[in-house]
Amino acid sequence: MKIGVLGTGSFAPEKILTNDDLAKMVDTNDEWITVRTGIKERRIVDENEGTSDLAFRAAQKAIEDAKIDKNEIDLVIVATMTPDYGTPSTAALVQDKLGINAAAFDLSAACTGFVYAYSAGHSFVKAGLYKKVLVIGAEAMSRVVDWTDRGTCILFGDGAGAVVLGEVETGGYLASHLVADGSGACELLVPAGGTKEPVSKEKIDNKDIYLKMNGREIFKFAVRVFPETVEDVLGQAGITADDVDLFIPHQANIRIIESIAKRFKQPLDKFFVNLSKYGNTSAGSIPIALDEAIKEGKLKKGDKFVATGFGGGLTYGSILVEISK
Repeated sequence: MKIGVLGTGSFAPEKILTNDDLAKMVDTNDEWITVRTGIKERRIVDENEGTSDLAFRAAQKAIEDAKIDKNEIDLVIVATMTPDYGTPSTAALVQDKLGINAAAFDLSAACTGFVYAYSAGHSFVKAGLYKKVLVIGAEAMSRVVDWTDRGTCILFGDGAGAVVLGEVETGGYLASHLVADGSGACELLVPAGGTKEPVSKEKIDNKDIYLKMNGREIFKFAVRVFPETVEDVLGQAGITADDVDLFIPHQANIRIIESIAKRFKQPLDKFFVNLSKYGNTSAGSIPIALDEAIKEGKLKKGDKFVATGFGGGLTYGSILVEISK
């Protein structure tokens, strides 16, 4: 049985925060941000929106694109590090918003979340437990960013992307590679809010409820592990980078993407890049990029793509997929 993408969808909030807007909030400017990251603007949820709202809108579009009845979805997986609540899961909220009878759970692997969730969704269908799985990567990163810390607030944005996975006649899943290295947990984390460091007035005053990141270490980590995971999935499929039609990297930093293109001796235009519009949307970045790549005609039936994520955990991984429609 071949299992692949039946449909894709994405959604980003209406509100746009530009680099010039950020320059009024912290000590930075458009040129500084653009040169170092490639980001020009990012989308921000309004005060009444949460991650589940973004996930729901992306899910609706993916189901419509798949041309199926929503009730055919029997499992919902949401990859997120910014859930609406500690419990219930964001996936359960999406299931309710969709009005469907399906199992639902969240998966937490930060910026690698969608790659993990896609692999999980594929495995559930392969095992015969579910027939059509809705896999969503969604984040409201603006809710966990310290807007006085220019090292992080310039990088992140909000958004969601979704795919429907199911049985296909041609193409589909070719390989997957998932890795975690918890020894690097301290390099990217939200210190307070869990059971280890519950929220308190002290934690709030210290801004421990916001994302902390060692940017230099994360950059070095990404450049080191990206080639490893890509080479793994290429090796599993017995192909080379030249055989890949499009690379869809996690949209974190243009310098990382340029470094990887050079490493594989591939032209930069074989790497889909949209981070100038959205910034780093964590688990949302790859599915948003995948949806846009297909809608823009950069991926068509028979084309192969590699999607690679890296981020908190630390985690990293890749999926190699052939477009089925």
